[in-house]
Amino acid sequence: MTVTKMSWRPQYRSSKFRNVYGKVASREKCYDCIPITKNVHDNHFCAVNAKFLAIVTESAGGGSFLVIPIHQTGRIEPNHPKVCGHQGTVLDIKWNPFIENVIASCSEDTSVRVWEIPDGGLKRNMTEAVLELYGHSRRVGLIEWHPTANNILFSAGYDYKILIWNLAIGEAVKMIDCHTDVILCISFNTDGSLLATTCKDKKLRVLEPRSGKVLQEASCKNHKVMRVVFLGDMNRLLTTGFSRWNTRQIALWDQEDLSVPLIDDEVDGLSGLLFPFYDMDTHMLYLAGKGDGNIRYYEITTEKPFLTYLMEFRSPAPQKGLGAMPKHGLDVSQCEIFRFYKLITLKNQIEPISMIVPRRSETYQEDIYPMTQGMEPAMTADEWLSGINRGGVLKTQVLGVGGGLDIPAR
Repeated sequence: MTVTKMSWRPQYRSSKFRNVYGKVASREKCYDCIPITKNVHDNHFCAVNAKFLAIVTESAGGGSFLVIPIHQTGRIEPNHPKVCGHQGTVLDIKWNPFIENVIASCSEDTSVRVWEIPDGGLKRNMTEAVLELYGHSRRVGLIEWHPTANNILFSAGYDYKILIWNLAIGEAVKMIDCHTDVILCISFNTDGSLLATTCKDKKLRVLEPRSGKVLQEASCKNHKVMRVVFLGDMNRLLTTGFSRWNTRQIALWDQEDLSVPLIDDEVDGLSGLLFPFYDMDTHMLYLAGKGDGNIRYYEITTEKPFLTYLMEFRSPAPQKGLGAMPKHGLDVSQCEIFRFYKLITLKNQIEPISMIVPRRSETYQEDIYPMTQGMEPAMTADEWLSGINRGGVLKTQVLGVGGGLDIPAR
């Protein structure tokens, strides 16, 4: 199989997303005076949904993160209440995709914790988690919610293990123990029946998460693979990383055959990690560089050339990480198809960036807003653990539906 090399010049073809542009929020719609963590861990340190923005902060003794109601823009007071129950630095935070008041965090203190934020935000520091989950023997660097099953949370630790937690009983129900080094990234396919991981042992793996069985494995000796993302229902994976000459690189893989990438190409010579974001509704891929202000975006297709470069958003302010707003939180009246929340450490600021399709009409543009996954889980934790797979419950984009968290009795 030959590896296709890509051209980074715009390849003009008929596409409704050819002229998408990035629009930075006005100063009063940014979040100011936020002591963003100085931790060098390659995470986003930021999580966002339609209700809240959460940011890991620099704090003495233990780990904490801020939770700000999404509409509370402007200057954030230094004494703003925090979530501060961890004994070590917080390394990752993720909102529950089905319940907007529930957030999970993991830390250097080896624990994973689940918090319930009151409507309207915090009035005082929160130290009591709804659940404290202990199972890792070393610090926990990554957490990820299952995309379609309620109450299933994955965590990856520096003990090289991935634990699957059933929050309905507050326990780890499975352990995936096939990695030989630190796990750098985990990504689910659309129904959560497959899990892709990148690891410091230079291997890309596709796993069946319930059994922990490795279905496909690629030895990436020529390029250091750092991040991986499933490309919706296209049976493709995209990875970002570095070549042997330390240039930033992306590769596209067939998830059924990881023997050689379908495409691999160098992006540029900058040194920061490339964070990939994939929008399966528009088939658009965004690549954001850590430590620079660029966000490149592409359209993904099933036929060659597979990946078409569209445009690049540029900014002089470097980003430490980025949060991505779920679909139901976007402004459809502005033809907004994606929104980033950019962490700017130099300014202690979070800056929203909207990706907009330029349209003259003010009416709802149905063609750029297909049915999207709503906020209703497709199944229970027990159903998924028993072997059932179900895709997300689809909704029209203008609607959002909430759920409920089953917390075990103490």
